[in-house]
Amino acid sequence: MIRVLFLFFAITSHLRAEPIVNVWPEGRMPGKGAKEAETEVPRKDGFHRITNVSKPTLTLFQATRKDGTPAPAMIVCPGGGYSYCVMDKEGSEIAAWLNANGISALVLKYRTPNNRAGALQDVQRALSLTRANAVEWKINPKHLGVIGFSAGGNVAAKASAPLEKRSYTAIDAVDQQSCLPDFAVLVYPAYLDDKSGHISPDLNLKAPIPPTLIIHSEDDKTHVVGSKIYHEALTAAKIAHEFKLYPTGGHGYALHCERDAKVWPDDALAWMKTIGVR
Repeated sequence: MIRVLFLFFAITSHLRAEPIVNVWPEGRMPGKGAKEAETEVPRKDGFHRITNVSKPTLTLFQATRKDGTPAPAMIVCPGGGYSYCVMDKEGSEIAAWLNANGISALVLKYRTPNNRAGALQDVQRALSLTRANAVEWKINPKHLGVIGFSAGGNVAAKASAPLEKRSYTAIDAVDQQSCLPDFAVLVYPAYLDDKSGHISPDLNLKAPIPPTLIIHSEDDKTHVVGSKIYHEALTAAKIAHEFKLYPTGGHGYALHCERDAKVWPDDALAWMKTIGVR
């Protein structure tokens, strides 16, 4: 595992990101932004947390394929309790891992703090925007997934099980593209239940939910219940999915887990292969 992590850090340090793309045209973003200027939330662990996001962006990390064919891709939704986005630990590092496995990644900096409606609009627009630029970005628009961590896992879940086709009124030709992911990976997702034994009311089991992988650890006391309830609901609705529940791992580990959940990246890649991705 140490060798694997070393490779991730080595890849990350040499990763070249494409120019950052604004999710919304200037002056046409629906909903609201933050009241204060965008800033970083200081923490001693060295990871970068961005809050007060009013201009959501996508950063493209493009995978190269030897045969030159368009690559599958994933919108990456970092966590942060909807207070901020952890842009490296659950963003660019995840992009490096995906790129190393032939998958392009687009790291989404969505609206914060406490702007769940805005975050959903941002990920839906990001999916449509990516499909609209699929040829230029050398991405397969029919193999476009979403992966999210903690609160980002909630964003990804709501994008894949939306209450309505699109949570905002279409603003241009980009929005003629689908905003539903082709597959979803939810890594220790948060807020999937209503705290009363049911799935959260902002998830729609009647939506065309794509193949979904849920990843969690039994010792994540705060959020594992939601994943179990969502898994049971998907099973009852006969929706294709898989639930990887590891004995230990805690919460917020991304690619840095040293307990049972450390195998989740390999398990996720294996699952994507079973659904025809890669």
